[in-house]
Amino acid sequence: MEFTPIAKCSVTNARVARMVLAHAETTLPTFMPVATQAAIKGLTAEQVESLGVTLILNNTYHLSLRPGVDILKEAGGAHKFEGWRHNMLTDSGGFQLVSLSKFTTITEEGALFSSPFDGEPTMLTPEESISIQHAIGADIIMQLDDVGNLLQGPRVQEAMERSIRWLDRCIQHHESSGNKDKQNLFAIVQGGLDPNLRDECLDAMLERKDRVAGYAIGGLSGGEEKDVFWKIIKQCADKLPEDRPRYAMGIGFAEDLLVCVALGIDMADCVFPTRTARFGVALTHTGPLNLRLTKHAKDFNPIDKACPCPTCRDGTSRAFINHIITHETAAAHALTIHNIIISAHFLLDTLEIVVYPEWCVNALRSVGVDLLENMDVPVVPGGGAKWEYSDAA
Repeated sequence: MEFTPIAKCSVTNARVARMVLAHAETTLPTFMPVATQAAIKGLTAEQVESLGVTLILNNTYHLSLRPGVDILKEAGGAHKFEGWRHNMLTDSGGFQLVSLSKFTTITEEGALFSSPFDGEPTMLTPEESISIQHAIGADIIMQLDDVGNLLQGPRVQEAMERSIRWLDRCIQHHESSGNKDKQNLFAIVQGGLDPNLRDECLDAMLERKDRVAGYAIGGLSGGEEKDVFWKIIKQCADKLPEDRPRYAMGIGFAEDLLVCVALGIDMADCVFPTRTARFGVALTHTGPLNLRLTKHAKDFNPIDKACPCPTCRDGTSRAFINHIITHETAAAHALTIHNIIISAHFLLDTLEIVVYPEWCVNALRSVGVDLLENMDVPVVPGGGAKWEYSDAA
């Protein structure tokens, strides 16, 4: 990996950087669309590439089940298997310790899963996670971490301490495999919502700086209060080194992306833009539009006049999407293309906000930006408030 910071905001901690990996160059900050099963649902690799996307995420756990490691090896890796010519990041399978917790038993050795497909047991150890990611051939691979499915309590400390020990096992296996120069291992900072545990984890993982290519912040976006969320992001970003990429895992709402980048985050991923498209919801500069609603049946405007995506640029109307949304998969494809562009380009555009959530005001004040200065904009109190839009889904 070649990671080169290019510029930093004169007020906030936002920065621009160049990250060169084996398959391509990616400009940071960036949003990564999620290709769980080796594909962005509804789109070809060529379509995703045409949108300017240069970094996507594949899911280690799911690809290990289907198509399986043997097929991936025979294909020459996931890039060739799915026809993707640019950069790829794989998660480690750690998130499935939470999302599939009813199928999972966690021990010091690893995570014992019962397959949701056929019930067969599968042990995912740190070494096995790295081996699977080697077979996938991703440019960035993640350590297996113990996420823990509770935000507070002794389980969080146990998960944090185990994540450090599992990182050492991942490093050892990665370095002994001969893949170190081709694939880049990221550490994942855990510690729940406890600042002391986060600091302990940060200190331990910074001691291993020379053996990892970058850092991720895990264990958030799980329902915590937003005023707690941003403080943990800032705590970690402030302490992570300037010469390594910083990745906030599972972040996808526009306001979260904006705040995280202002706090110094370089990379984020989430299924939100593509999943919400399949439910007929388009993201726009003025908020989400539920195009299934009958009020759009006679609206011949594009989804978003300010959007450069092919769906909007070619004049596809809200009325047409409304007409086919429950009948034709083409509607979901058109909305997926649109939502990916909106998420990827959010930094270049201006959101028309009618109400500021208090947590966003607080977060940006921490890096020198006062959203309320010389502006008559209402504020929603409470850390869990969302943006209020004029046409919410």
